Amino acid sequence: MRRSWLVLGIGAVAAALSVGCATLDERQREWIFQPGDRSWGGSASLAEGMEDQWIEFRSEVTGKTSRLHALWLPAERQPQTGPVLLYLHGARWNVSGSAPRIRRMQQLGFSVLAIDYRGFGKSTRELPSEEMAYEDARAAWRWIATQHPGRARYVFGHSLGGAIAIDLASRVEDEQGVIVEGTFTSIPDVASSMKWGWLPVGPLITQRFESVKKVAQVHSPLLVVHGAEDALIPSSLGQRLYDAAQGRKHFLLVDGGTHYSTMAVGVTQYRQALANFFSLK
Repeated sequence: MRRSWLVLGIGAVAAALSVGCATLDERQREWIFQPGDRSWGGSASLAEGMEDQWIEFRSEVTGKTSRLHALWLPAERQPQTGPVLLYLHGARWNVSGSAPRIRRMQQLGFSVLAIDYRGFGKSTRELPSEEMAYEDARAAWRWIATQHPGRARYVFGHSLGGAIAIDLASRVEDEQGVIVEGTFTSIPDVASSMKWGWLPVGPLITQRFESVKKVAQVHSPLLVVHGAEDALIPSSLGQRLYDAAQGRKHFLLVDGGTHYSTMAVGVTQYRQALANFFSLK
């Protein structure tokens, strides 16, 4: 998720003056998700050896049959009985672009299912939307329950994926814990933090991802992680999201962590937090 997609203010104002609401909505979906089949740097090579999985479901949003591509990486220890993590990536890069984080979560003890939303990678080629991404996460959550019954399930979201994780956790009651990294309170709040944040574009934003209004409905333990040097999403937004949570929670600020390096820089802190906060070792 680049900072450029968040030059939302000028784009939204200009679009509102020249196009209809439907087109404005489509433009925002393109700017926010930046869907495609691209991987971050050489990260795709780290996806080698992960198993391809396919999740099919009937979409209530579009009325069509949809198909999600996912990567499955079993845990090295307790691959049949240990906890399973649903991994939800951020904007722009496909699921292979998250291979380094997927492997780190495996090293921390999880079997990992990482999905591409519709519009990304090999998943159904449609322009994604906020509601479609939420629906994709719920479909993946059901898939894990069906394919790996009885196992503890956790959800992880990075950046935009953090908002999708919060939405999922606010709707279900069978998750054992939620981890979000480098995420935010809402898209309008992120827009307000930008150089042109003084522009009154909030009412024009259709893809709002208002996690701050949902996080109080997350009743499982919540770990909010942020890099202190995150130049894309200010750590203050992660702190505000944490403050709005009502259940058992922990905030982890990783010194030196950027939007993309926080897990790598803070892997030892991650391990300690999982052991102390979730009792995972």
